[in-house]
Amino acid sequence: MKESLKQRFDDRGQVGIGTLIVFIAMVLVAAIAAGVLINTAGFLQTKAEQTGEESTSQVSNRIQVVSGFGNTTSSGEAVEYINITVMRGSGADDINLSSATIEWIGPNEATTLTEVSAANLESDPGFNVSDIKDVDGSAPVLNDQDDRFSIAMHASTIGGEDLEEGEEVELKLTTQYGAVTFYQADIPQSLSGDSAVSL
Repeated sequence: MKESLKQRFDDRGQVGIGTLIVFIAMVLVAAIAAGVLINTAGFLQTKAEQTGEESTSQVSNRIQVVSGFGNTTSSGEAVEYINITVMRGSGADDINLSSATIEWIGPNEATTLTEVSAANLESDPGFNVSDIKDVDGSAPVLNDQDDRFSIAMHASTIGGEDLEEGEEVELKLTTQYGAVTFYQADIPQSLSGDSAVSL
């Protein structure tokens, strides 16, 4: 009888130790899984915040085109220069136009333009930035809502010839943040020998 009782106690002890080992193993696995989930959640949160900030920048940090006009050739029969006046979009951060690009899609050429100096505007395809209103002298950086800058492009240098009556140029302005602004410059059907025309 005593031996039978002792055997049962020994069996119970062995079962208890086995259960304890399984329990500890389950706790360890759960802890490791929880750690992985926490790390993954943290990584996803960081990526989501970064994506949200970049998306916000692409939407808000835009250039706004105020107006556009063209300077005609000496004969007044074609447009030689396209000029657009720009400002910082509402709620935008500082925008450095020297870091911006402009996609030019014209009747004779489709290309991407970068900033060039005013002296090279008629030899290098690109655009030049000059200030119209810039109280603190920040050009080419739009750092105030009152800043107004002019962006000039020489049509024949970019497209091989001046722009004729009725032609159009599509411009896609992209800031350093990736924000995009579209502008379409339409040459009037009749230039009438004017030295400058509204686009």
